[in-house]
Amino acid sequence: MDPALGIALCALALIVGAVLGRLFGPRPQGQAAELERQRLLEAARAEAEQTRRDALVQSKEMLLRAQEAIEAELKASRADMERRASRLTEQEEMLERKAAALTSHEEELNRRERALASREQQAEAAARKAEAAAAEALARLERTAGLTQEQARAQLAEEVREEARRAAAAEIKRIEEEARQQAAERANTILAAAIQRYASEYVAENTVSVVPLPSDDMKGRIIGREGRNIRALEAATGIDLIIDDTPEAVIISCFNPVRREIARLALTRLITDGRIHPTRIEEVVQRCTEEVEQQCKEAGEQAIFDLGIHKMHPELVRAVGRLKFRTSGGQNLLQHSIEVAWLAGAMAAELGLNVKLARRAGLLHDIGRTVDQEAEGSHAAAGAALCKKHGEQPRVCEAVAAHHGNGAARSILDHLVHAANLLSTQRPGARREVLESYIQRLHALEKLCSSFPGVERAYAIQAGREVRVFVQNDKVSDDQVALLSREIARRIEEEATYPGQIRVCVIRESRSTDYAR
Repeated sequence: MDPALGIALCALALIVGAVLGRLFGPRPQGQAAELERQRLLEAARAEAEQTRRDALVQSKEMLLRAQEAIEAELKASRADMERRASRLTEQEEMLERKAAALTSHEEELNRRERALASREQQAEAAARKAEAAAAEALARLERTAGLTQEQARAQLAEEVREEARRAAAAEIKRIEEEARQQAAERANTILAAAIQRYASEYVAENTVSVVPLPSDDMKGRIIGREGRNIRALEAATGIDLIIDDTPEAVIISCFNPVRREIARLALTRLITDGRIHPTRIEEVVQRCTEEVEQQCKEAGEQAIFDLGIHKMHPELVRAVGRLKFRTSGGQNLLQHSIEVAWLAGAMAAELGLNVKLARRAGLLHDIGRTVDQEAEGSHAAAGAALCKKHGEQPRVCEAVAAHHGNGAARSILDHLVHAANLLSTQRPGARREVLESYIQRLHALEKLCSSFPGVERAYAIQAGREVRVFVQNDKVSDDQVALLSREIARRIEEEATYPGQIRVCVIRESRSTDYAR
């Protein structure tokens, strides 16, 4: 049933119920009451009729809207079905075209397969003929030469290898001769660009200092009530004070050698004075800090004066002096830096370069070790940044940054500082090395060189920086000597561990003996 019609019938039922209630309810007396009932009945009929007509109109309107909606939906469905039908038609046409193409491709493949099968048959027949001809030729060759196939192959391979060795030796000799002829022009670059290998068998830097005590009772006074004295000393100096069962001694631990030296001096003076309390600790630490800073300044100024360097920033002077309290592999860094400066200046003088600039770069090359605890990256990068901050020349900063081969060298000064640093650190006696491991390294080097065929004996000289190899003249020719030296050098690079570089010298001699009677 239409909802509007239902509503209209409900309203009509209510009106009829009301009229009937009036008619059949308690009736008023008299003619006026009868007239009132007639009037109400007529009004109810008219209202019911109007309501019925309104309901019919609304139901027709709703029916019309429903029909329009259904027609629109049907129209959209027809359009969608038409589009789908069109797409299906297009897909069918495309599939038909693809099927035709596949059929054509399949026919082409079948044709090619037949052609290939024919060619394979022809190739197999030709191969059988070639194999038969080769076997016949090989048999004739074996009968003619008197050698089997394996023996001929081995002999040919040996001849080819020997020819290649002779050609390689001659080419190496020619290249070396050309290099000697061009040495005057290329000496600076070749010397500077040589990469040095490094092996660490050295003692690590000291990170502790031991302060002797007059008696073990002093440990309690150093600690103080509830540990206030030791806390004040550690806070003022930035070190760790270790008080253990070691008799009559305390240990100062710190990676910063300047702070460790300040703490050592301060603690020594406090023990001598006997007055140990937080206020006194701060005063003594302040005086010791000023004294150590003055020592750093004086050491830096003395190094600069000895090298003839001028106009250096005061902060760099103090940083150079702080190297006095640092060591690397048992080598004092201030003495090492001065030595590098002299070596770089000497090489610069030989090459006709700026001597003072080379000394300046050599002195500052390890300046980053004074700030490497606070800065990120390597000490070379930290030193270059420190030099740049205090107005050093760009060439000096570049040499400091590249002195360990961390970056690409841009000038000969970079190579000079790098070479001088290697000379200073790897010269005999520069660093502490275990004697047993040193001897074992020399024996291993001699054994490695003696393992090559044709070598009579080998000797490691100049603290392992040179190896002299004596070969048998009847087994090694003059052309093979150059090749043998290179093979030994490559073998040492691959298997041996050594600092710096090793010179390989192969010696071949011919002796002629006769007697006069």
